[in-house]
Amino acid sequence: MPTVSVGKDRLFEALGSTYTDDEFDELCFKFGIELDDITTEKAIQRKEKHLEEEGTDDDGETIYKIEVPANRYDLLCLEGLAQALRIFSGIDPIPTYKVADIGKDSMLEVYVKTETSKIRPYVVCAVLRGVTFDEAKYNSFIDLQDRLHQNICRRRTLVAIGTHDLDTIEGPFTYEALPPAEINFVPLKQTKKFKADELMEFYKSDLKLKKFLHIIENSPVYPVIYDCKRTVVSLPPIINGAHSAISLKTKNVFIECTATDLTKANIVLNTMVTMFSVYCERKFEVEPVKVTYPDGKSFVYPDLSIYDMNVPLSYITGIIGVQLPEDKVASLLQKMQLRAEKSVSEDKEVKFVVSVPPTRSDVLHPCDVAEDVAIAYGYNEIPKRKPASLKPLPLSQFSDLLRTEIAMAGYTEVLTFILCSKKEISSMLNREEDNSAVIIADSRTSEFEVVRPSLMPGLLRTVGHNKDHPKPIKIFEVGDIVLLDGTNDVGAVNRRHLAALYCGATSGFELIHGLVDKIMEANGTNFVSPGDSAGYYIERSEEPAFLQGRQASIIYRGNRIGTFGIVHPKVLKEFDIPDPCSFLELDMESLL
Repeated sequence: MPTVSVGKDRLFEALGSTYTDDEFDELCFKFGIELDDITTEKAIQRKEKHLEEEGTDDDGETIYKIEVPANRYDLLCLEGLAQALRIFSGIDPIPTYKVADIGKDSMLEVYVKTETSKIRPYVVCAVLRGVTFDEAKYNSFIDLQDRLHQNICRRRTLVAIGTHDLDTIEGPFTYEALPPAEINFVPLKQTKKFKADELMEFYKSDLKLKKFLHIIENSPVYPVIYDCKRTVVSLPPIINGAHSAISLKTKNVFIECTATDLTKANIVLNTMVTMFSVYCERKFEVEPVKVTYPDGKSFVYPDLSIYDMNVPLSYITGIIGVQLPEDKVASLLQKMQLRAEKSVSEDKEVKFVVSVPPTRSDVLHPCDVAEDVAIAYGYNEIPKRKPASLKPLPLSQFSDLLRTEIAMAGYTEVLTFILCSKKEISSMLNREEDNSAVIIADSRTSEFEVVRPSLMPGLLRTVGHNKDHPKPIKIFEVGDIVLLDGTNDVGAVNRRHLAALYCGATSGFELIHGLVDKIMEANGTNFVSPGDSAGYYIERSEEPAFLQGRQASIIYRGNRIGTFGIVHPKVLKEFDIPDPCSFLELDMESLL
């Protein structure tokens, strides 16, 4: 979960109260967050520079490191954190955010060009008027952008935030996508002009920005935002223009979020404007911006509307396990920034109409409302009880049954990594490259490049690392493999497999064959003649990982569900195994 670092003095000033470290830790726990660490500015700097700890009496301001839920984007800055804790403590009411009522003629406009659909098709914008910044507020404003970029924005791949001094630029704005050679401007913190393609080369040595270059550098067109005088405002998701850089003197802030995901863009924009509209001349008021797309459709952002959710009281109390009166539930939701009004349905069931503000994008379902009630009530106040027994899934029951049967046959269960290297599923198994395997993008090590399409590499690797163990080595594993599947909504599918390996001087085909018979007997399946679909039989197979003529496929009800046999000597050599091995692997789900 993300960790937010805030100055103790400034936080207590915002909270309007002071606490001891233990008292603040208790407050955080009650609110559902955690005080992860207490440190100082100089201690953080020493740690970043890998210097030895040299605590002194004057180590600077005390810093609280607070761990917050990953989906609570409103808690990623001091402003949101202080506001949430003040509401939770009953000091402040829930704020009402509103969009400024301005005429269409005076509303800023952004025109989106058709070419943007090739790279980042969406843009949402807003304006904060009459903002008052000091150094601490300014740093918090920048820090929130960075934290959102790392979190919901997925390192700017989904959303990129740009903030600008509106008094230095002039609308209407255009959002375009142009060849990099046609984009020429002075980027932030630079003094000379760069073409966009030159900028890519320039930032390859920049420790911060080089991480984002891959998002657009191979595209024939780059996204760019211009004002009415063709001044470059931003080159998302890389850098803003120096011309519109914000400073402590900035009074009017233009915020734009370009994105490949419109839903996340709206969440990010709403988070930015709701957290910092508190510093506007008109508190909690945001000026809208009109965005017009190439098809002529126009949208006004930000959308700060409140949406209502109907949640039965019985649903809330049933999940929590505590019977609470209606008024108590409503007051608990108020502490979590959720207004709730009681209503009674035709069947006399008590329900709440829960109003979800734009700051609470994490509330998506009635179970989220119930969770907030539980947090506000206090998890420690909920009486402990044994949950009702749940019937396990048939596949889980079957897996446990087979585990017991194989263990009774003298085999020891092992658990191996679900990730492996490409060569472990191809050349090391005497096979061609497996095109059905799910490949890990940007894998950090050559040992973990793909998701295993078979349990065989893991068991062989286990034996290879334990070859000095007394023989025979008899091990098995019941676990999932993953295969590509275009018919599945996620593009891949999990299958439960069973694999067993016998390693020793006497290892032979008949030993592993006997285990196959035991497994099928435990499943209540009889051995039948080839071609009979009433049970199972075996037939010759041609798997390169096994020795020719000493291997077989398992045919169950007309379908091939597995293979067993003696492992090929080339494979054993690849895994550094000196003794012969026999191996079995079958698809357990096919037996169901």
